[in-house]
Amino acid sequence: MTTTLPDYHAYLETFAIDDVVARLDDHRDGRLNAFEACCGRHLREGRAEVTALVHEDTRGRITTLSYGELAAESEKLAGWLSERGLGEGDRIACMLPRSPQLLIAILASWRIGAVYQPLFTAFGSDSVAYRLERADTRLVITDGDNRAKFDGLAQCPPVLAVGGPDAEHDDDLDWASALAHSSIETAAPRQSPDAPFLQMFTSGTVGKPKGVAVPLAAMPAFALYMELAIGLDDSDRFWNMADPGWAYGLYYAIAGPLLLGVTTHFCESGFSAEGALSFMERHGITNFAAAPTAYRLMKASGLFDDARERLSLRRASSAGEPLNTEVVTWVETALGCSVMDHYGQTETGMTCCNHHALAHPKHVGGMGVPMPGYRLAILDAEYNELPPGEPGVLAVDIARSPAHFFPGYTWQEKEPFVGGYYLTGDVVQRNEDGSFQFAGRDDDIITTAGYRVGPTDVENSVLMHPAVAESAAVGQPDEIRGEIIKSYVVLRDGVEASDTLADEIRQQVRERLSTHAFPRVIEFVDTLPKTPSGKIQRFKLRADAADKAETAAQ
Repeated sequence: MTTTLPDYHAYLETFAIDDVVARLDDHRDGRLNAFEACCGRHLREGRAEVTALVHEDTRGRITTLSYGELAAESEKLAGWLSERGLGEGDRIACMLPRSPQLLIAILASWRIGAVYQPLFTAFGSDSVAYRLERADTRLVITDGDNRAKFDGLAQCPPVLAVGGPDAEHDDDLDWASALAHSSIETAAPRQSPDAPFLQMFTSGTVGKPKGVAVPLAAMPAFALYMELAIGLDDSDRFWNMADPGWAYGLYYAIAGPLLLGVTTHFCESGFSAEGALSFMERHGITNFAAAPTAYRLMKASGLFDDARERLSLRRASSAGEPLNTEVVTWVETALGCSVMDHYGQTETGMTCCNHHALAHPKHVGGMGVPMPGYRLAILDAEYNELPPGEPGVLAVDIARSPAHFFPGYTWQEKEPFVGGYYLTGDVVQRNEDGSFQFAGRDDDIITTAGYRVGPTDVENSVLMHPAVAESAAVGQPDEIRGEIIKSYVVLRDGVEASDTLADEIRQQVRERLSTHAFPRVIEFVDTLPKTPSGKIQRFKLRADAADKAETAAQ
């Protein structure tokens, strides 16, 4: 039976952001708390027995947490955190795999009004050190597999160790003891909508990663995305494959589903097509979200080609980069459902989507239409709005976007606002039917396997090798990952290029920066193209990388 979807424009006529806020906050006092919105209110509504999390570890063992159990465990940890003097505004960082402990740590942080700070498990020591120092982090929660990432840091907060202290870290605090604490007795603090509840970082093309302190006012926008773009409902078994060490996974595999009071799934194992198929079958996943790389790998495996009869999928979503016609058609044929492209940023959350739950023009490879609560505009170089059909920088019209929540970078690392607009940095055009089409970027961000990587961090890590005089990093087209990182390297006088040296440089970047942000391709060159003022012309290197990749594929 085909269900008629509500019309997008008709929905906008009655939309009010205050109605969304009212659904998330049963106190009606103009203030918010993330624990209350994501967990506490579900208990008051008599939904304590609803499953919040289904978790499967690397050995196939399954753990579930109901909303009642999640509240009980997180309130015990919150009691321990409060006793240690932690509270509103304090940054609490966590480097854990997708696990029940991760979810408990996040909710406990919110329960005391603290700010949760994600640390991606693939980060190297330099990435960790910068984020902890910059945010003045008060506590780190991690496990034995990740504990070494914090060794040797100039400034390391106290560490709460899941699994307990080991012989090399006997000063660590014990997770089991913390969870044995009595539940916090004070009420969850009612906070201003402007108060942050997440401390994110986003990489740019110049300098270090920029801080994004996400305010509680983001929660209505998160809920809207889950309802309208993802099309999530109470009956769904939802799996967002994205890692919660990054914005899309944290916003929409954790906060978003919990705001709606539905079940989210964690698969602790690393991605494989075979593992993904097995997980979907075993848990009867009905609603799925992933980066385009995952869909391309699933397609390339051949394992899903006859899977639609064995799967329960109703809806699939993708974010990070546009899907092409081939993949979209394959999803519909092999997985038996439609897949929708969604667009957003760490700063703004998802703002332009092909909505599963609303009827509007949908184009393959298109970004869709603005999320309700956002007005998007295309600007020229003088920040004038452009008509349909003309490419320019995508911007959020702040005054006419009541769902917009980004207040600016935490430490004013960059001015992102001009004349009442937030500038995304993405080059887009608006179609005559009101939908938007992605055209490119006006900066040098690399998107690899769904992760956005600023070239500066890669270049600086490469430069740490004593043999390197100069380096530049760009994205090289790749059939599976979308782009891979390519480094052009100028060696110091007297140093000879070799495959061994290239491997040394790759390994150094993996260890210092991240296992997803290392250069898979290294080309040794005599010079780098530069402007008269000495700025690297990465656009020339991108063109060179694309030409060589195309030649190699022929």
